[in-house]
Amino acid sequence: LNPKGGYDGEAIEDTLKTVAKTFERDPQNPKFVFENGKVTEFEPALDGIKIDTGQFETQLIRKLEDLEVSEEKSIELNVPTNKTPPEITTDKVNNLGINELIGRGTSTYYHSIPGRVHNISLATSRINGTLVKPGESFSFNTALGDVSAFTGYQQAYIISGGKTILGDGGGVCQVSSTLFRALLNSGLPITERQAHAYRVSYYEQGSSPGLDATVYSPSPDLKFVNDTPGYILIEATADTKNYSLVFEIYGTSDGRVASITKPVVTGVVAPPEDLYQDDPSLPSGTIKQIDYKAWGAKVTFNYVVTRDGQEIINKTFLSNYKPWQAVYLRGTGPSQ
Repeated sequence: LNPKGGYDGEAIEDTLKTVAKTFERDPQNPKFVFENGKVTEFEPALDGIKIDTGQFETQLIRKLEDLEVSEEKSIELNVPTNKTPPEITTDKVNNLGINELIGRGTSTYYHSIPGRVHNISLATSRINGTLVKPGESFSFNTALGDVSAFTGYQQAYIISGGKTILGDGGGVCQVSSTLFRALLNSGLPITERQAHAYRVSYYEQGSSPGLDATVYSPSPDLKFVNDTPGYILIEATADTKNYSLVFEIYGTSDGRVASITKPVVTGVVAPPEDLYQDDPSLPSGTIKQIDYKAWGAKVTFNYVVTRDGQEIINKTFLSNYKPWQAVYLRGTGPSQ
């Protein structure tokens, strides 16, 4: 900004945007853990902060005017802000209706590359401690937030554009799939879930096929509704030494009982023949596998929830897995 040449409104606006990135944040509810029959806080609530743009602009112009008649070369001002409290404060936790375990889901992820293990642990930590209020719809993508290198994720394999490629956040679907299993055990209404394009071996370690849930912002997503009278607490733990993941859902039981039928596998289709693609960037004689074969199939199971002998949910989950082709790169470049 150059006071001698007047005040540039666009420059002031740009300054405001830059300052806002540093100061502003949305209100954040506290995060809790259920231990020894009670809920305790492990991450405090934070007020939301928004800059008072009117006051900021007035102060900035006044400071610039002072700068015109002084020998100073810089200015300082206190950024005026407004605070917004979170919906839930720490002192209200005992009134949330979180009393017992109502659902649990597990998975394992042996043979994951280090980047995938890192991403599973990071995504788990960001979902852990989430509170869902009565009547609220939970979105996995919204709760997780941005998945990129900028938010701490590493490269690991993802399914994108009909191919298995390296991308930021590979492994996050291990987290959503494990939450899906906990929801199936809880009796809560699951309003959105999509299976992966093909059968992924990670999700069938010690598990039947068809119990996975893929996510990728903004969609597909994993969603459920808290139709209980109290709050729900989602607690998640990733054991990176034993490659195991556990989701537990706490709340107040209203007597509902959840069950699923044994997944039925039909329409099994063999994968296409292996595909070899010439790649001049690889030395001649080199073969590099970049995608792995998987058998196609259709998998169905029913999710049934009863309460007081009455059926309140009866939903069929369908997974259409495509037959997947193994792809190899065949080096045609100069030998090394």
